[in-house]
Amino acid sequence: MNAAPLARRPLGCLKTSLRQARQLKESRVFLSRQMTTATETPKDDFFNTEAPRHHVYQIIDRRTKKTRTAFAVYKPAPKPSVPTLKKLPEILNPPKLVKPPSDPVRALHAEQIKKMDPTGARTRLFAKTRGAARVGDILMVTHRRSGEPFSGVLLEIRRKGIDTAILLRNHLAKVGVEMLFKIYSKNVAGIEIVKRARKRARRARLTYLRKAKHDKFDVSAAVFAWKKTRKVTAIKSSAKKAANKAGKNAAGKKK
Repeated sequence: MNAAPLARRPLGCLKTSLRQARQLKESRVFLSRQMTTATETPKDDFFNTEAPRHHVYQIIDRRTKKTRTAFAVYKPAPKPSVPTLKKLPEILNPPKLVKPPSDPVRALHAEQIKKMDPTGARTRLFAKTRGAARVGDILMVTHRRSGEPFSGVLLEIRRKGIDTAILLRNHLAKVGVEMLFKIYSKNVAGIEIVKRARKRARRARLTYLRKAKHDKFDVSAAVFAWKKTRKVTAIKSSAKKAANKAGKNAAGKKK
């Protein structure tokens, strides 16, 4: 009879089993040594010993450059404050709230007008009073950026708080020109009334003057007459004469 062959194991499996047994034995010896050293600590110093510090959950703070725990630290909620005798007047008499204005935009415009027109001369010039400028008057506006002042008939007064503006119309080289000036602007150096209208206009806007039938307002003659009364032309002519004399004297010295 044929006998069954014996089971054979390869030599590599035997080596691995021996290695595992050796490692298990070494780990048991290491644990037994640690247990003996831990039990040798006296009972009196057991509570005084510091707990082992685990460096696994510690990180370095970027701002303070100190090590801190990686876990989130939550501060306890503050206790509700009990009102004392010192705080009772503050609780019983709270500060009074300032009532806001009914029209805040108008209040803001009024504050800005006080800064731009501290004397109030321009506000009075275009107010709805008897001596103020009216539609149809001839005005002259001196602008800081332009060379000569612009004069023209007042067509409209747009009252919009700090954005109040006037619309003037004049003829330059037989062409109708209109300019809008804001009376509270820093670039407007001065506004003067050259000539008053004979009658009070029945309209708030004289837009009909743009038509060819009524567009006959040339303001140059009225402005020239106004300058004569103010002696502006005389001052200019005397300044020109003085400049011409100085030029002639300088030319004679050179010769």
